[in-house]
Amino acid sequence: MNINDRHWRTIWLEDGGHTICVIDQTKLPHEFSILKMHDYEEVAHAITSMFVRGAPLIGVTAAYGLMLALMDNSSDKSLKIAFEKLKSTRPTAVNLSWALQRIFDKVQFLKPFKRASVARKEADLIAEEDVVICETIGEQGLNILEKIFIQRPENKRKEPLNVLTHCNAGWLATVDWGTALAPIYKAHRSGMKIHVWVDETRPRNQGASLTAYELANEGIPHTLIVDNAGGHLMQSGCVDVVLVGADRVSSCGDVCNKIGTYLKALAAYDNKIPFYVASPISTFDWSISDGFEIPIENRSEREITHLQGLISRNSKNSEIGEIRLTSKETKGFNPAFDITPARMVTALITELGAIPASKEGLSRIH
Repeated sequence: MNINDRHWRTIWLEDGGHTICVIDQTKLPHEFSILKMHDYEEVAHAITSMFVRGAPLIGVTAAYGLMLALMDNSSDKSLKIAFEKLKSTRPTAVNLSWALQRIFDKVQFLKPFKRASVARKEADLIAEEDVVICETIGEQGLNILEKIFIQRPENKRKEPLNVLTHCNAGWLATVDWGTALAPIYKAHRSGMKIHVWVDETRPRNQGASLTAYELANEGIPHTLIVDNAGGHLMQSGCVDVVLVGADRVSSCGDVCNKIGTYLKALAAYDNKIPFYVASPISTFDWSISDGFEIPIENRSEREITHLQGLISRNSKNSEIGEIRLTSKETKGFNPAFDITPARMVTALITELGAIPASKEGLSRIH
């Protein structure tokens, strides 16, 4: 997608495949910086520290990380150690284990000298598939947004379609296009009048720092709001549809996504506003029948007690820094995700189309 009128993907290889390059998301929107990783431990650190984040992109990055491990040492022991290390970096997003398992299954029975090259081919394939899948999700979602646009009351049809989104499920969370933002990009490029309410998404502010940044670079009208404003906007008739991504979807249609998603679903449910989840099939976990079985990652309390941003020393001197929001005595609890029950989800937008969020609906594709 676009940054300063130039097309970028979030991840690519350099040095004949020996270096993984990603956009450092911890510095956006203030500084555009490329992070280069040369071994799987650097990849593991980048995922844990959220230099890269978003379920699909985490999976692709981990796949390339396993490739780097095999370039360095392709023994059975090295393969298993790197696999487990990378798998442990983020426990909630299922794309991570899905991508790693796909690489592992491809190489485990090969002779060691063949493993690295096969791992690269498979990781490349996963990355390219992600681009195609996300663009297809965009097209499927565009069909839904067009119907909502047309079916609005006559007095609202001259207004932009107002979409509320939570966290960042744009191209920065994937290789390109994104999941929940892909239909928005497709709608904007088709000429539809569209406006996006962007949840700030505390505590890491992915909405404020990443989603708003993406939308600005695409020229899409948007407005940043605090997380708790969404319900008020829905009550006030200012939201036509809620569109979010997912880190894992259970086989019954329960959705695990960024903390605060459940509250948006509750507000949408109460105000009879459609609530859609855009997600690739690779995010579905068929082994889990109840969303509340999904492990919820608890992150550092420092993400709550401190805030990162651009600190201005004077009119000509500023730098990215961190400030403390609370007293030193205050403790924090920081669950990164919550569960939205399937009954509150209008439908799951996938590369195969819109699927009912139910056991019966999902059984059609599994």
